[in-house]
Amino acid sequence: MSQDMNYSDDNKFIPVTSIASHSGKHVTLDLYYYTNQVVNICIYGNSEGWVLIDTGMPKSAGEILSVVENYLGKGARPKAIILTHGHFDHVGASVELVRHWGVPVYAHELELPYLTGKSDYPEPDPSVEGGLVAKVSSYFPNESTDLSGHIQALPADGTVPGMEGWRWVHTPGHSPGHVSLFRESDHILIAGDAFVTVRQDSLYKVLVQQQEVCGPPRYFTTDWHAALESVKKLESLNPQVAVTGHGPAMEGEELANGLTKLVQDFESVAIPDYGKYV
Repeated sequence: MSQDMNYSDDNKFIPVTSIASHSGKHVTLDLYYYTNQVVNICIYGNSEGWVLIDTGMPKSAGEILSVVENYLGKGARPKAIILTHGHFDHVGASVELVRHWGVPVYAHELELPYLTGKSDYPEPDPSVEGGLVAKVSSYFPNESTDLSGHIQALPADGTVPGMEGWRWVHTPGHSPGHVSLFRESDHILIAGDAFVTVRQDSLYKVLVQQQEVCGPPRYFTTDWHAALESVKKLESLNPQVAVTGHGPAMEGEELANGLTKLVQDFESVAIPDYGKYV
């Protein structure tokens, strides 16, 4: 396999953690999520065939490989890696994992410039209304990870490679090509950062994993109108269980009520009062 892939120059270990770090949980028999520091990765499938959704924080490839082998056995290799989007905490181990496994990576067409070294994301906004994590967000990487030669656009027909019965849903706002994944048969949703279940700009809430349905992380979200439309789109799917990019999985009435409230009160609870992307 060629070694043409590269992390961004600002890719570095970010010293953040939570009480959920290093723990994993089954959502269904075929969907497992694991918290890598403060972000969730998902493993869909079983030892007969599986897919990895998102690749965690920078410098976490060893941990993710260990989690995969403990869960699926030594030498386990996915059919593909699916990225909900390309922010640093979702592509942190991507280069090593692709080199190790030699598998294709898929993301939305609009996200590809940020995953092929062509465009950097807008810088995170430390001036945005929010807690301590927002204030230190200027430390977070925003430059493009280059997966050239190994990444391609998700199929235009909405199917998800290696995930029969699932479809991808374009949910922009947090990033231009952000996608969520949905399975109609049991209304399971992998939401990425379209909405999250722990407010990401508050250090206290991140540390203790205080659960609530929240809008996307404020310091990286650049299009709040699109973010609201995306949340509306996901609420209309009536998900029964949601795994989000940050925070514990949520289900049933708690999820339904939380999503309804988020849509109704989005302007007051999700959109910050001030910040350069407001």
